[in-house]
Amino acid sequence: MRSASDFPARHRFVLAAARLLITLRHPLLVVRFARKMGYWPNPAAPERYNECMLWRRLIDHNPLFVTLSDKLAVKEYIRAVCPELEVPKTLWRGRDPDDIPSALLEGEAVVKANHGCDMNIFVSGGQPDRASIVRQLRRWLGKRQGRRNSEWAYWPIVPEVFVEEMLPLAGGEIATEIKVQVCSGVVCHVRAEDKEALKSRLFDPDGNPLAGRDIDYPREDQALPVTAGLVELIRQAALIAPRVAGDLDYVRVDFLVTRERLYAGEITVYSAGGYATWSNPAIMADMERRWRLDHSDYLRRRHSGLARLYADALRSKCLRANGSPEPVAVAEIHPPLGVPDPHDA
Repeated sequence: MRSASDFPARHRFVLAAARLLITLRHPLLVVRFARKMGYWPNPAAPERYNECMLWRRLIDHNPLFVTLSDKLAVKEYIRAVCPELEVPKTLWRGRDPDDIPSALLEGEAVVKANHGCDMNIFVSGGQPDRASIVRQLRRWLGKRQGRRNSEWAYWPIVPEVFVEEMLPLAGGEIATEIKVQVCSGVVCHVRAEDKEALKSRLFDPDGNPLAGRDIDYPREDQALPVTAGLVELIRQAALIAPRVAGDLDYVRVDFLVTRERLYAGEITVYSAGGYATWSNPAIMADMERRWRLDHSDYLRRRHSGLARLYADALRSKCLRANGSPEPVAVAEIHPPLGVPDPHDA
């Protein structure tokens, strides 16, 4: 391992100055981070997973993040990069909730806003009633997502509401969601969740269970059962996710699970607002090892002035720690996609 003295003094000075300036510019975010995570971050030269998320929120303003954070625009993105993957149908979209056709709220559907997270209303049998839905949508339309945690990619999104088909998710049988963590085209791990059974489990890309729990379902009795169908879908998701992620340095690719196949879910740029944790430290260490900031949009771009000095210093630090970055290979899907029929064995 190289000693600290091998790192040029000018780069050490630039990164130290950048840390001070970023901290002074965003004191509330830095203090909030320290309270949540239990340590003071280095937002200028991050090394830990949550520090890298903070750096992304403050420094790495990749224009693609806006598309990926827009719940409508991301559907077109997924269709373009991965046409084999089914995308839930949008039944209606618009700016005024009063314009939603009444017939769409009488059956089963999901009503969403496109400019934030946790903005979903599940409609079944006319409930919730139309007036309640419209009131909630108007509150969401007046809300600007991401201000508190500086999740800037939400800010340019033009707010809309839309009605989406309700998929028959395989809750209680397989899972409802599969979430894949990808760093520079490499799958770090996969999380399967059953929101109906309130269970989850972590897997490697081959479908082998990993030790550890996640913060949403921390107890051991909340471990999701491992079935052949679940393992097959996890392997498929692990093949698809790098293609969806492209050459991004880090992103989480989500899938919805039905009894027949995977559907595209969300692409998450700021997992848990940047404060995600796992009980198994090896999982976070693996992501920290694979997340190369020199694959980020910020360090791939040309800069001038003080920004150039900072970018050069941070690139040098990344090179010293990890060596020269290899080009990100874009994965290909291996069809067919779907749950295998046990009778075909």
